[in-house]
Amino acid sequence: MNTSFEKAKNSSDEWYTPPSIFESLGPFDLDPCAPVKPLWKIAKVNYSKLDDGLSHEWHGRVWLNPPYSHPLIERFVKKMAQHGNGIALLFNRCDSKLFHDVIFPAADAILFLRRIRFYMPDGSQGGSPGCGSVLVAFGKDNADTLEACNIQGQFFRITHSERR
Repeated sequence: MNTSFEKAKNSSDEWYTPPSIFESLGPFDLDPCAPVKPLWKIAKVNYSKLDDGLSHEWHGRVWLNPPYSHPLIERFVKKMAQHGNGIALLFNRCDSKLFHDVIFPAADAILFLRRIRFYMPDGSQGGSPGCGSVLVAFGKDNADTLEACNIQGQFFRITHSERR
């Protein structure tokens, strides 16, 4: 399977979320994947790759825009699913093993977004990615936040008969 659209060769895992996305979702306690040189602060506590956010205890409401390279993305999303309180920004790859094995069983809602343009480390806005994005809510309160936010997209709540 060719998934080269997810990360171009010689590109960086340092891509910045447009502020309009996280500002619409309220305050976050932790960003375990913050850029080394952030353009803006998203959460009260921020770990960059220099801090290794995977090695720290996660607390409170988490914002997760993980590195999209493999296997880091899987490790961060699994930790978010286990933590159970936060919102993750991911490529819309609903056909992937990660979605079927980790996200669908643990998430409470998904907001399918139109393609968004991320920012580059120099503050300029990058081009449109080759794939759409989703916001994935872990925890009922975060699902409610996604449903009520003013971000354009299609919202779907995930029901789990064994959890409800």
